Amino acid sequence: MLHLDDEDTLDRTFAALAHPARRAILARLARGEIASVTALAEPFDISLVAVSRHVKVLENAGLVSRKKEGRSRRCRYEPAGVARAKDWLETHQQYWSAQLEALSRYLKDGE
Repeated sequence: MLHLDDEDTLDRTFAALAHPARRAILARLARGEIASVTALAEPFDISLVAVSRHVKVLENAGLVSRKKEGRSRRCRYEPAGVARAKDWLETHQQYWSAQLEALSRYLKDGE
């Protein structure tokens, strides 16, 4: 059973992943890149402020961390945040796989 804090974290994670720009930022960082918000903003046709807000949403969801280096902040992918969402999805996949197997057995027995 999930605790309320875990559910809140999952809510923030899935909300963060709901936006295509945030998924693109996360995908870029997941390739091992450690980048500033300015560098992350380059491929997007949105303002630096908007990209910074997207990074903040990812950070609040535990998907990205930021570390100050000199005058800039470097962003890093945090795999543990994605792992929580993956674990939740796998639990539900197992449930539905079992349901579909039971339905298949039921249908075969009825023939």
